Order: sequence, then C-alpha cells, then structure tokens
Amino acid sequence: MSGMRWQELFADLEGEFAEAERADHAAEVADRSRAEYARVRLVDRLRAGLDLDVTVTTAATGRIRGRLESVGAEWLLLVEANGRQVLLPLAHVLAIGGLSRQAAEPGSEGRVAARLGLRHALRGLARDRTPVAVVLTSGDVLTGTIDRVGEDFVELAEHPVDEPRRAGSVRAVRLLPLSALAAVRSR
Repeated sequence: MSGMRWQELFADLEGEFAEAERADHAAEVADRSRAEYARVRLVDRLRAGLDLDVTVTTAATGRIRGRLESVGAEWLLLVEANGRQVLLPLAHVLAIGGLSRQAAEPGSEGRVAARLGLRHALRGLARDRTPVAVVLTSGDVLTGTIDRVGEDFVELAEHPVDEPRRAGSVRAVRLLPLSALAAVRSR
C-alpha cells in the first residue's frame, strides 16, 4: 500500500509541475504578445484596413464615412459614397470605427512611404489645382484652391468651389497653419 501512496504523490507532483509550467508558458506568451503589440502604431492599424468602409470622427467635422483609400505618416484619405475624397490629418482624428483587428507589420510601409507627411499630400492637391473645401479645426469651411504649401502652412486662394481658379474669381488668399486643418475635401 505504501508503494501506491508514493506513486500517487509523485503523480500529483508531476501534475502540479506540468500545470505550473503551462501557466508560466501562457504568462510568457501573453507578455510577449503585449510587448509586440506595443510596437503597433495607428498607421499600422490603418494600413491593414485599406479598402474597408470606416467612420472617422473629428471635433470639427463630426463623423465622416467612407472607404479607406490611402494612409500616410500624418494623414488618411477616405472616399465618400458620392465619390469625393477627404484628406484627414491624423492629429485631429478623435476616433475611427469599422477597422478589423488586424495590423500591418510596424515599419513595413517602406522608407519613402513613411516620410510622406501631410505636406506631401497637400502639395499633390496644389499641383493638380484641385478645388477643395477646407474644414478648419474651428468648424469654419473655406473653399478654393491650394496655391502653395510651406513648411507649416498652406496658401488658399479663396473662390467658389464650383468655379475654376481664375484671377477674377479669387476673393482672397489666406494662410492656413497646417495645425488648423481638420479636413480637406475635394470637389
């Protein structure tokens, strides 16, 4: 009988040891997963959501719904149901809904894409002479054409958005700090 007790004791100890090992392994995996996920940036989550229908909220615009078309280091681009594009600086985004739980590998966007900031996107609009409606962080909306993009501002030639930029249609030229841009919607 005493031999049976020893076998039971050893079996119990082996079971406890195996359970402790499983718990330690599970804790280590969880710690590594948390540490790995801590490297994921907002742009990595957004890049994994390209072509998804999302809802983006800013204080100045409220909710904007559209298909996530492109993502840069400081911005995202939505295409609304009516086909208009909306450039949103990430600095003023309050919430994003509709993304999957996936994330792109941090840093996998490449060196060039990682450097495509808000100024680069705005320079594209200026180069194409695209009429835009600019929503400021105050909620004010200005329409016109972005003439030039400086280090930390844009020059907006104000004119009705449904008219081409012509000297006679420009009402004023305003300097807009990049920090004041909540959204730039193409027409």
